[in-house]
Amino acid sequence: MTMPVPIGAAGFLARYDGLRGRLPGDAAVRDAAAEAFRALGLPGAAPGRREEAWKYTSLRPLADAPFQEPLSAADAGAAGLPQLAPARLVFLDGRYRPELSAPPRGIAVGSFAAEPGFGSLARPDRDPLVALNTMLAGDGARIDVPDGVDGGVLHIASLATAAAGRATAFHPRHSLRLGAGARLVLLETAGGDGRYLHNPVTEIVLGAGARLSHVRWQDDAAEAFHLATIYAELAERAAYEGFTLNLGARVTRTEFHARLAGPEAHAAMHAAQMLAGSQHADVTSVVRHDAPHGTSRQAVKSVLTGRARGVFQGRIEVARAAQKTDGYQMSQALLLSDQAEIDTKPELEIFADDVKCSHGATVGALDPEQMFYLRSRGVPEAEARSMLVHAFLAEALDAVAHEPTRAALDVAVSQWWDRVAA
Repeated sequence: MTMPVPIGAAGFLARYDGLRGRLPGDAAVRDAAAEAFRALGLPGAAPGRREEAWKYTSLRPLADAPFQEPLSAADAGAAGLPQLAPARLVFLDGRYRPELSAPPRGIAVGSFAAEPGFGSLARPDRDPLVALNTMLAGDGARIDVPDGVDGGVLHIASLATAAAGRATAFHPRHSLRLGAGARLVLLETAGGDGRYLHNPVTEIVLGAGARLSHVRWQDDAAEAFHLATIYAELAERAAYEGFTLNLGARVTRTEFHARLAGPEAHAAMHAAQMLAGSQHADVTSVVRHDAPHGTSRQAVKSVLTGRARGVFQGRIEVARAAQKTDGYQMSQALLLSDQAEIDTKPELEIFADDVKCSHGATVGALDPEQMFYLRSRGVPEAEARSMLVHAFLAEALDAVAHEPTRAALDVAVSQWWDRVAA
């Protein structure tokens, strides 16, 4: 007789009970995370229970799936992975594959499985998905760029090989440290086949004057769940330039927590979301200004068609000591159907008295006058719509300074539009 696989929070807790003795790292940290997850549960999964941070995104569909451990993918290759940089780290179903990777020179690269460490930025006591990751993390990338070193371009590729009919889950734990004056361009891609949960947690620490360009390209399978949490702490004059493109997955949430701990630090967290059918994508960010003369920028552009739903929740917190802060956030949405929906919730919490903080939001459809202008000059309707959508997203893609990646993202956007318009 085959026993049913537990689902929801109970299923993940049962998996932890079965794996506890085989997981790397401090068992006490994992046990505390398991207790936190037991108390917090999956957001939106319990009837009548509401969490303000998850007001617009429910994980009820995730709770209904019996997720299991990924099977061994020993014969899987790197087919389908975009070739964005010579240096790359490849993860299949959350496990580092050295035979498919080409680690960069001049910087220290390791894996969580070999050198487990949970860092100090993540908050599993508050964040249920971080608690789930801390409880079950098995592998991840550990990257250390020494002081003053330019680490070049590094690609982290994550590929899910889940077979149809068998839902799997993996929880990578990545950590990145840039020393004083160090530089790095980090490109992350995510894709795969089947039904799976990709639940990565990333901790980023930037030393004084360090600069990180971080591009994330999510194009997971149509039945996948992609729930990513990124923590970043910036020292004096450090700069974090982030961009996320959400194309795939049934449910996506990208949650940023950035703390500007030193004077003149700068954080930018831009995103573009292109959603169709019943896709749901959520970009949530919390930027904490704890030092003076810091700047932060958040801009999210969403193109929604069918019954898709997009979310942007942006919060700027300014401590009393953070005078001369300059913070800005903007959400712009293009709705291509009457059933598409966008939810925007900007927040400002300011305790300093000499700051410049603002937010804005726009929602609209394609401009009929622009459509008429193009049609009157012989441009077919489908091509005219494509041109206007690309023009809407062009500013978002301009945030990507790495030219080969920006070109690849532009192709991905065009291919998405061709699929939707067909």
